Amino acid sequence: MMKLAIFGYGNLGRGVEAAVKKNPDATLVGVFTRRDPKAVKTVSGCPVYKESDLASFKGKIDVLILCGGSATDLPEQTPRLAKDFCVVDSFDTHAKIPEHFAAVNAAAKATNHTALISGGWDPGLFSLARLYATNVLPDGKDYTFWGKGVSQGHSDAIRRIDGVLDARQYTIPVEEALEAVRAGECPELSTREKHKRECFVVLKEGADPVAVETAIKTMPAYFADYDTTVHFISLEELKRDHAGLPHGGFVLRNGNTGNAGNKHTIEFRLALDSNPEFTGSVLVALARGVYKHFTAGDYGCKTVFDLAPADLSPLSREELLAHYL
Repeated sequence: MMKLAIFGYGNLGRGVEAAVKKNPDATLVGVFTRRDPKAVKTVSGCPVYKESDLASFKGKIDVLILCGGSATDLPEQTPRLAKDFCVVDSFDTHAKIPEHFAAVNAAAKATNHTALISGGWDPGLFSLARLYATNVLPDGKDYTFWGKGVSQGHSDAIRRIDGVLDARQYTIPVEEALEAVRAGECPELSTREKHKRECFVVLKEGADPVAVETAIKTMPAYFADYDTTVHFISLEELKRDHAGLPHGGFVLRNGNTGNAGNKHTIEFRLALDSNPEFTGSVLVALARGVYKHFTAGDYGCKTVFDLAPADLSPLSREELLAHYL
C-alpha cells in the first residue's frame, strides 16, 4: 500500500484526493496546509495538518504530492520538501523547467530521495506525446493546441483588473488552423492564428465596461497577442454556466517517410470535464512511479521522460503482457 499525502488543498489538492480513492493500492495519510487546519474540511474526511507538522511525518509518507502554484509556490516548496520526502509536483512554467529540475535534483540527491517535477498533462502526457511522435516521425513538424478550456491563470489575471468582481477565461483553438494540421499540412502559425480567447466577466457595481474590456484586450503576455472576445454577464450567470473547470487539447505531428514522401499524422487528444481532477489522477499515477524508483534506490529528480510506462501501473509484468500489450 502506497502512503500518499497532499500539500495544499485547493482545486488540484481536491483532485488528487479524488484520484487516491480510485487507486486501491494507495491510501491518503493526510492533507497539509498553510491555512488553519480547523478551517479546512476535506471531501474524504482525511485529517488536515499544519505545514509545520510535516517534520513529524518523516518516514511515514511514501510520496508527498505538491499542489501549489508554479509562479511562487513550487519553485520554493519542491526543492525544500524534496530534502525530507519523495515528492511530485505539476510545475508548468515551461521556460523555467531546466532550472527547477536542477534545484530539485540537487536537493533530492543530497538526502537520497526521489522527486518528479512537471507532472500532469502539459507538461506531462502532452510532453510524452510530442516526444514519441517526434521520434517516430523525425522528418516532420509538431503542433500543440489547448482547449476549449478554462485557463485558471488567465481568469485570475482578469480578476485582478480594477472593477472586476469575477471572471472565467476560455482558451479556444482556431478551428481553421487545427483542421489544416489534421489535413496533413504543415503551416507556420503565429500565436494569434493558433488560439483565441473568450472572457466572461462580472463587473463590480459602477465599473466602466469599456475600460475593463480595454485593459483585458491590451494585457501583455495574456491577451494582447490573441483575438479576444469579452462578454459581461451577471454573477448568477457565471455561477450557473461557468462553474466547472473543463480543459483539454491536442498534440499533432505531421511527417514524411520513405523516398516517396508518404505523409502521416499522429494525433493525441484530451477532453476533460475537470482539469484539476484529471491532473490529480496523473499525479497519483506518477507518484507510483516515483515510489518504485525510490524503493529501487534510484534517487534524484525525474520527469515523465524518465519513467517507463510500466512504472505507472499497479499491475505485474505478467498482467501487463497478458492484457495491455
